[in-house]
Amino acid sequence: MEANLSRVSEFLLLGLSQDPRQQQLLFSAFLSMYLLTGLGNLLIILAIAADPRLHTPMYFFLANLAFVDVCFTSTTIPKMLANHVTGHKGISYSGCLTQMFFFIWFAGIDSFLLTAMAYDRFVAICHPLHYTTLITPRLCVFLVTASWASAFANALTHTVLLTRLSFCAHNQVPHFFCDLSPLLKLACSDTSLNDAMVYTVGALPIITPFVGILVSYTRIFTAVLRIPSKGGRWKAFSTCGSHLSVVSLFYGTLIGVYFSPTSSHTAQKDMAAAVMYTVVTPMLNPFIYTLRNRDMKGALGILVRRTAVLVR
Repeated sequence: MEANLSRVSEFLLLGLSQDPRQQQLLFSAFLSMYLLTGLGNLLIILAIAADPRLHTPMYFFLANLAFVDVCFTSTTIPKMLANHVTGHKGISYSGCLTQMFFFIWFAGIDSFLLTAMAYDRFVAICHPLHYTTLITPRLCVFLVTASWASAFANALTHTVLLTRLSFCAHNQVPHFFCDLSPLLKLACSDTSLNDAMVYTVGALPIITPFVGILVSYTRIFTAVLRIPSKGGRWKAFSTCGSHLSVVSLFYGTLIGVYFSPTSSHTAQKDMAAAVMYTVVTPMLNPFIYTLRNRDMKGALGILVRRTAVLVR
């Protein structure tokens, strides 16, 4: 029976597995990762706020990225955990659209912030004498604000376009959250406009920043290779290592899901990739940025000592 999306009462999120034993294991794993993500990113924000030495553009972007990562994981994991506890896999029509909107929004912000951080590293390494005049507090605030606004417009576009579709087969979503791709596959009305938006306007928050990052790091590597000493080259590369690791994890899986041929997609592959960029990458970011960063280690030490004094 054909039904407009506005008349659908709920969708059923099938999750990662139908096996009760695997579900219990997945629940424990996702709960642990969610808590680690929240704690790790919160510590980054508090450490940056507590140490005046870290009140620089690079750490301003990092604090914003940590906040967005907490929001990003909070759009999907809590609902999945709640469904496991209650035994009910349903999500309301409005809840599904809301979840999809915030997921696309925060993913877009993540993408733009990673680009801003790449630009910051480019200026710091390629134009160090002009760094303070090029990377100003005003520019940093503008880049963060533009990231939020641009990603919001993109998420709103996809959400509004989804409301015009009809679903007449079933309402089972083979995923652990309401993602755009599986919802479009459920639709029985024409999705050509939605598909066109995914590969045009929808690609802008992913492909454009990714190209910007590639250009920035091409210029960085060219400049670093001209440094005569090995120690100087290693020091310059080490300042980019953490950011490059995060970029590789985030974009590698994201582009693989949304911009690879549809014929190569399977529900299992898409969900595995989604777990990487929605759960694993935000969880690893705090470890990547702290374990490879002496300043962050020092700031965390200061935070721990201050906390210990307050507890006493």
